Amino acid sequence: MVIFDCNGVLVDGEPIANAVAADEFTRAGFPMTPELIARFFAGRRPADMFWAIEKVTGRKVPPDLPVRIAAETLRRFRAELRPTPHAARALTWLRGPKCVASASPIDRIRLSLETTGLLRYFETSLFSASDVARGKPAPDLFLRAAALTGIAPRDCIVVEDSPAGVSAAKAAKMTPIGFVGGAHASPALAGMLMAAGARAVIADMRMLKSTIVAIRGW
Repeated sequence: MVIFDCNGVLVDGEPIANAVAADEFTRAGFPMTPELIARFFAGRRPADMFWAIEKVTGRKVPPDLPVRIAAETLRRFRAELRPTPHAARALTWLRGPKCVASASPIDRIRLSLETTGLLRYFETSLFSASDVARGKPAPDLFLRAAALTGIAPRDCIVVEDSPAGVSAAKAAKMTPIGFVGGAHASPALAGMLMAAGARAVIADMRMLKSTIVAIRGW
């Protein structure tokens, strides 16, 4: 089975999500930039982001802030979100089971895939880290996806764009492939993904199938 992260892998929404979070945090009195959000919270659950910021600042975020960030992110995704280049082609070429396992809430995952026309490749095979005890870099989400689809972790390949996601896949005893083709990817990202345990890194979704074949002989 091939397990895909959503934002930053299938859809190019990281710049949107990071900008929304930074704007709303700053408006709430927690000065933030999209670059800081990307650096410290890429691949992590919103709940873990709020917890970390409260711990570092020693202040509670306003109780309505998570709702505001979620609502504005969905609004902008509906208006602006685009699929990652060649994502549909890669999904069409890949035979066998596929699923999405993301740190985002399930409503954001579904809207992202519906808006970009990619939901048809996965149907109901969508998994959110909101449903597990620990988010990435813990392996819980990927292990849940494997368990519910009846596929052994050793038979799973994970496509991720964050070090936290690659670390989670490695901890789950799966094979991680790093992706650096999103608009948010920095020149340093490929090295960071390899350092986290990626078996290979690609910048173009058209390379995914041949990379999987080279790694696993699929």
